[in-house]
Amino acid sequence: MRDRLKVFGIDIIKGSVRSKSRRPMYALVRLEGQVIESESEVSMFRLFRLLAGEQPDILAVDSLQEIAADQHELFFFLQHLPPQTRLVQVTGGERKETLSKVAARYNISFDRFDPFAEARTTAQVASLGAGAEVVAFENESEVVVSRHRSLGKGGWSQNRYVRKIHGGVQRKGREIEQALVASGLRYEKKETRAFGGCSRVAFRVFAVRDQIPVSTYRGADVQVRISGKRLERIRFRPLSGRPRYLIVGIDPGTTTAIAALDLDGNLLHLASSRQMNMSDVIESLYKVGKPLIIASDVQEMPYSVEKIRRAFSAIAYSPKQDMSVDAKIDLSSPFPYANDHERDALSAALEAYRQYRNKFQNLAKRVPPGHDIDEVRARVIRGHALEQVLGDLKVKPVAPESAEPAVVIGAKRDERVRVLDGMVKRLRTFVAELQESVKEREYEIHRLQTRLRRIHTARDSQLAKDTGIAKREAIIQSLKKRLRKEERHSKTLSKRLVRIKESEEIAMEGEAVPLKVMEALTKDGMHRLMEEAGIDDGDVIYVTRTDGWGRSVVKDLADANVLAVIAGVQTHKASDPQMLPAFRELGVPLLSAAETGAQVKGKIGLVHKTSLEAALSIWEDGQAQLEREKKSAMVEHIFKEYKSERGKEVRKGG
Repeated sequence: MRDRLKVFGIDIIKGSVRSKSRRPMYALVRLEGQVIESESEVSMFRLFRLLAGEQPDILAVDSLQEIAADQHELFFFLQHLPPQTRLVQVTGGERKETLSKVAARYNISFDRFDPFAEARTTAQVASLGAGAEVVAFENESEVVVSRHRSLGKGGWSQNRYVRKIHGGVQRKGREIEQALVASGLRYEKKETRAFGGCSRVAFRVFAVRDQIPVSTYRGADVQVRISGKRLERIRFRPLSGRPRYLIVGIDPGTTTAIAALDLDGNLLHLASSRQMNMSDVIESLYKVGKPLIIASDVQEMPYSVEKIRRAFSAIAYSPKQDMSVDAKIDLSSPFPYANDHERDALSAALEAYRQYRNKFQNLAKRVPPGHDIDEVRARVIRGHALEQVLGDLKVKPVAPESAEPAVVIGAKRDERVRVLDGMVKRLRTFVAELQESVKEREYEIHRLQTRLRRIHTARDSQLAKDTGIAKREAIIQSLKKRLRKEERHSKTLSKRLVRIKESEEIAMEGEAVPLKVMEALTKDGMHRLMEEAGIDDGDVIYVTRTDGWGRSVVKDLADANVLAVIAGVQTHKASDPQMLPAFRELGVPLLSAAETGAQVKGKIGLVHKTSLEAALSIWEDGQAQLEREKKSAMVEHIFKEYKSERGKEVRKGG
């Protein structure tokens, strides 16, 4: 569990979930502990991305209408939340309040017209325990493994393709089953058998989504989908188990009436009945909250009201004198009531609130924001110092109140008590019988668990065997791929050997020189020639096309020490004027097919030895002439430089 609670608070800025043209934009506030990490404006898509990436403990909203238009969309929204993230409506569950009232309970104020201020307040009150968690799924989930791609219309390899996909689905299902067994979760499995494996594997797991040791997965062939079982309707669970403090007025008698206010004077409960006894009063008040003050409308508190006060350990309040009917009517006039008994109970509660109102308001001014103002009021009213209360609340969280109020039973044993004693004896006998039955059931459970362990052991061994077979099949497939690759390489080398032999046979005749044909004067063309026939020292290369040539290719040919490069007739005429200087510079003879009389057929060519030597002689003469021109130009340049420097010295001397 995280040391600091991480909360996302959101509030809508513009747009609506009901609009198709104006999608909603939200103000998002990230809160960790009580520290605001960041504030930003996000879309619904961006919000889901952040939730999936950071996985906060709580996503807090002030209204579910801001994230879902109806219950169906709300189910969809909750389904796509991370399993450990709870959706909390801070304004309550079935009975909603305004965000202002909820914030006031923690002494927090904000600008109602600023979405970021509302989002900030929503996150803060949620981290303090306000609101109710939205519950939409039962403690049961479904995990489905299925195909992630269509099988298609088929072809020569259709059966192998189908077997591969169905085998992948079956293997993934077995992996998930192993994970569920290792986690000790109870589940039911249903497989849909298909050619080569399974087309679908479904698990019904008796656990909530965040307890399942499997995550949603989408692969090339297989997908895994996890979903919770929906409830018939959305339920709300209070985020904090602490009950609300109440100011209660009670009017006992033949018709008993009770009225309950919160510590801000708001009416929460008002009821009356002839059949309401003390236990009924305690039960109805416990459903509303925890009474802090119990009041009556007369100076001396009635004994029945006093018993109820003791049951809750509440503070007693009685007026200095019995309240008059006119005073009761004035106090209770703003509220609706059904009869005089409800009016009396309501006026007693309102009179008690009026006596404590100023003290409550002063405490609200002195308590810093972020504290549960009702808890502070309750402790101060019970006699604790404010500084001590604030220190206790800052050091440790408020402990939850007792689940059920202790009911004080009088010392007298009446007839009802004797009847209950007899019932207790009968129940003890029944409990003994049930314990014997429980022992029998435990023995049966132990026997079935032993049997189940044996079944699981056999199944695990079978799964391990299947896993070993799958690994070996994968190794076999890898070796087959490697074998096919080597076979292709062998064929390439065989073709290359045939061409080399043909070239050698031509060379042995003595009158002709073999040519190695390069399709284009490019890197790719040279690479293909190297693969097919190779390039050795003294080879004569015939180039079919020179378009797209590069200086790096000419350099590679020079590094390979080729004897000459012969360009095709049409190619040589239309060649780049920069190409010949490049060959001259790197010392690679560039000849034409016309002057050498080269003949090419397919990948093999030849040139007469005499014609080749004559063309090379012409090339060497041109190369020597070029060298002489370079040297002459260099000498002329040096002379000009000398003449220029000499002229400068003469001018300086004059």
